[in-house]
Amino acid sequence: MNHTIIVLVAYAVMMLLATVLMTKRENDIEKFCVGNRNMNWGISALSIAATWIWAPALFVSTENAYTKGFAGLFWFLVPNVLCLILFIPFAKRIRAEMPEGITLSGYMHGKYRSKGVRNIYLFQLGALSVLSTGVQLLAGSRILSLLTGIPFMWMTVIMAVIAFSYSQFSGIKASMLTDAIQMVFMLIASICFAIFGIQNGGGIETLIVGLGGIAGDSRSLVSSKGVEIFLGFGLPTTVGLISGPFGDQCFWQRAFCVKKNRIGRAFFVGALLFGVVPLSMGILGFIGAGSGYAAADTGIINFELISRLFPAWVVVPFLFMIISGLLSTIDSNLCACASLMTDLQTGKTSGGGIRKTKWGMVLLLVAGIFIANIPRLTVTHLFLMYGTLRAATLLPTVFTLKGLKMSPTGIVGGIVASLIIGLPIFAYGNINGIAIYKTMGSLITVILSGAVALIMSRRCRYE
Repeated sequence: MNHTIIVLVAYAVMMLLATVLMTKRENDIEKFCVGNRNMNWGISALSIAATWIWAPALFVSTENAYTKGFAGLFWFLVPNVLCLILFIPFAKRIRAEMPEGITLSGYMHGKYRSKGVRNIYLFQLGALSVLSTGVQLLAGSRILSLLTGIPFMWMTVIMAVIAFSYSQFSGIKASMLTDAIQMVFMLIASICFAIFGIQNGGGIETLIVGLGGIAGDSRSLVSSKGVEIFLGFGLPTTVGLISGPFGDQCFWQRAFCVKKNRIGRAFFVGALLFGVVPLSMGILGFIGAGSGYAAADTGIINFELISRLFPAWVVVPFLFMIISGLLSTIDSNLCACASLMTDLQTGKTSGGGIRKTKWGMVLLLVAGIFIANIPRLTVTHLFLMYGTLRAATLLPTVFTLKGLKMSPTGIVGGIVASLIIGLPIFAYGNINGIAIYKTMGSLITVILSGAVALIMSRRCRYE
């Protein structure tokens, strides 16, 4: 049997056993979605980190370090860590204001008593879950299909089935438990890859040379090349990432799950733990650039470098790490989608309600499989599109959390305007590789939603 297939089977069995032995099947929707609201902060920190480690953290980090040098890795790593830390006071606030809450859309609905507000947030949160699931399936299946010979489409289905198999058993508890196990492995593996990558790839000298990227001109943040990287990648990435937790149900869900007095500790430690993995993967990219390695495919250069620098058997733990990173986010998306279903139903503790939430999981996976199989889509394209879509709700959410009351019409109008105007501009720049349009699209998406919401809200007051 192909060793990659063995890894997949072993992964599925391990996660299923851990879930069945360490959790119990939940038939209550609230427990299925938020546990007992007293999850251990250590488990929560590991889960937060694992959920944030999706395809870009594993692949884009190495690709950026290789192609864009220190500047590229900096503008990927730093915003990723900062966004989780900046989210802490807001997570504490939503938990204090809505101690029995489950979703961000439910919080906004409770604040404005408006189905329009609830529905626009449900649309945005649902679309994000679909895009995020699609990018995980795309990135993982691309490598696994190559190694196993299984057709790409069928590999996306296999990955989806594995994630669903354990997530549907006990919901968020299964997700957070398996996340913690996966994160411990990813930390150990990534650190080992970085250390032995330096040792086998030419030492510290090669690493230092590689800080400039493969072209050798991306070492500085303030050089002309550094500014170019900031405008074309750093700024839209920062906008998308800083808005990340604010518009992502996966993180609101964890804010409702962790012990109330340990929210800050869980997110802070989770942010630091997350940073270890893309930093380690970025070091591999520097080694590749410093050694002059000519990548066949920069999108999976970490796989190429590990195959080149390490004995053949090391591919197995690398694959396990990749599978862990991708499926930890997919299972979090599944639980997020299940929680969003609670906003659309009554009788939340019924068995029928549980079935509806699980059908929501199935629909998410079907949509994610479809997205992953769209021709010519890349991980980077989906990553940047995801970030910009998420930014559409940033200012209305932050304004509300800070106590600024707006009108429901203003909020809906602001978000719709940003999606109709800002997102297409960004998409055009993203698809065609035009930095100015990506930057404009990101900024317009963020600013327009807040500005229109405020203007329309003020107009409603005077009418």
